[in-house]
Amino acid sequence: MSAARGGAAANDSLRARLRSRLAATRPSAPGEGTLAGLPREISDRYRHLLPATLTPAAVLVPILDHADGLTVLLTERAPDLRHHPGQISFPGGRIEADDAGPLEAALRETEEEIGLSREFVSLAGYLDDHVVISGFRVTPVVAFVRAGFDLRLDRTEVESVFEVPLEFVLDPKHHLPQDRHFQGLTLVTYDIPYQGRQIWGATANMLISLHRRLRET
Repeated sequence: MSAARGGAAANDSLRARLRSRLAATRPSAPGEGTLAGLPREISDRYRHLLPATLTPAAVLVPILDHADGLTVLLTERAPDLRHHPGQISFPGGRIEADDAGPLEAALRETEEEIGLSREFVSLAGYLDDHVVISGFRVTPVVAFVRAGFDLRLDRTEVESVFEVPLEFVLDPKHHLPQDRHFQGLTLVTYDIPYQGRQIWGATANMLISLHRRLRET
């Protein structure tokens, strides 16, 4: 088998696995999410440290379906934002009262932030909610994005966008454990460095959650 055929077969396999493992998923019910995407047995130990009321939010995990492979589209937040300036993130935000649910909120926020039209987006499924210490319960909406789209960045929110090969972020050798300190506790989360950028926090943990979902038997 040629290298080109081998690469195409691997890409087809990954596409099929994503569709299969996410097909039956639904948004988490309130209380079902995990703290920062940690394994549930660890998350449950620290649930008492979270705010009593959590704000629902959603992000789009956009998987760009190129002919030569799958990539993940990420944003770099504007440097003068009040919250998390300059961090790597997925497009998204709080779920508003007139949003039909997490999917609608993620699509709306993505159109507002980077101009990616929903006509290019096809839902793959959902990851478990990620509860973050800032008081948000975030639903990751995983979707395939077909080629042909244009982006228009809202520079008040997004400094830049970039792509990372999906196989790279799913490879455990790129998941670097880091100690995070919170209210006197030490939690082990993961960073994913890529070409001088540091993917960390909720964004990295969502990618780690996707990795866990795909490796489930």
